[in-house]
Amino acid sequence: MVLESAAHPSTVLGRQLGDELRMLREAAGLSTALAAEALDCTKGKISRIENGRVPLRMPDLVALLDTYGVRDADTLRRLTALARVANRRRREGWWNQYGEVLTDTYRDYIALEAVSDSIKTFQCQLVPGLLQTPAYVRAVTVASRAWHSPEEIEQFVQVRLARQQRLTNEPRLTMWAVVTEGVLLQQVGGPTVMRAQLEHLAAMAEEPNVTVQVLPFSRGAHAGMFGPYLLLSFPQVSALDVVRAENPTGAVWLEREPGVSRYRELFADARTSALSPAESVTRIKRIAKEHRA
Repeated sequence: MVLESAAHPSTVLGRQLGDELRMLREAAGLSTALAAEALDCTKGKISRIENGRVPLRMPDLVALLDTYGVRDADTLRRLTALARVANRRRREGWWNQYGEVLTDTYRDYIALEAVSDSIKTFQCQLVPGLLQTPAYVRAVTVASRAWHSPEEIEQFVQVRLARQQRLTNEPRLTMWAVVTEGVLLQQVGGPTVMRAQLEHLAAMAEEPNVTVQVLPFSRGAHAGMFGPYLLLSFPQVSALDVVRAENPTGAVWLEREPGVSRYRELFADARTSALSPAESVTRIKRIAKEHRA
């Protein structure tokens, strides 16, 4: 399978906005030439905006949305927020205060996560970040060797905890996670940390907006063996899904078909192969008891 190149994160966000604007324009039955009249620009500029190649000023965004007849308040609010992030005007984002310990890629991921309403993730090494305990986060951060001072490590822990509020604050993010059995057995931070982590994972799996499934070793080889990934979806019907596939040197972003469709298929296969949610909670609780100090 050939993946899209690891684009600069702001390009991913710009394309996300551009694709949505293109669909809104087409739904309104307008050509790029007619859209260009709204901005008093060339139709080439409209094409570059829709391809995510140029930043979009807020007045231009407002003019385009008005031309396309977009009146829905939620759509206006979400696209405005996405445009601000794509243009790197992120003063209102809480993650901005942690700029010294976050890469641009990670900040832009958090920004996308903040406006998403659903996340599906497959993890083969670690408990998903939104479901990690502080002690587990700390152990993972220390092991990564990406941060060295205690202050940096603690800041990263606080970032992870702040992200987790999406699962408890309204409107709640919907999360569906499939993890391999190895995630439950890996001794991250030692037995005491792992026992508390698994107990927390089981508790979160019983929340109405969180589903956790365990893919046991007994299932043998499976399509998800080649690495973790996340599939983010957004509230509006016109919004496009985005995939973040991780690898040892960073992450690859995909937001176009058929790449995203391939990951939907991978996730469907993973959840079908995994234990049921109820069986998974039982398995998690049993393994938690086996983690003894």
